[in-house]
Amino acid sequence: MLEMPLPIVNTLGLHARAAAQLVRLAATFQCSLTLVREDTGLRANAKSILSVLHLAASSGTRIRLVADGEDEAEAVAAIIDLFSRGFGEL
Repeated sequence: MLEMPLPIVNTLGLHARAAAQLVRLAATFQCSLTLVREDTGLRANAKSILSVLHLAASSGTRIRLVADGEDEAEAVAAIIDLFSRGFGEL
C-alpha cells in the first residue's frame, strides 16, 4: 500500500472536468485508489466520478491518495503527474 499527499493547485479545484480526467486515469489501473480529504477525513473511490465530486475539493485543499494493489506505484506516479500539472489548467 502506498500513500501520497496531493495538494490541489489548479484554481477551479477538483471540478467536473478535472474529476473526469482523474476517474478516466484511475480506471486504467487494477489497484484500488482512494482519495482522502485531509481536513475532513471524507473518502472517495478515485474510480467513481460521483464519489470524487462529493469531496468538493477546492483549490488549496489537501488530498491524500491511497493506492493498494499490484500496479500501485505506476498509478501513484500517474496521478501525481496529473495533480501537479493542475489537470492541464495551469
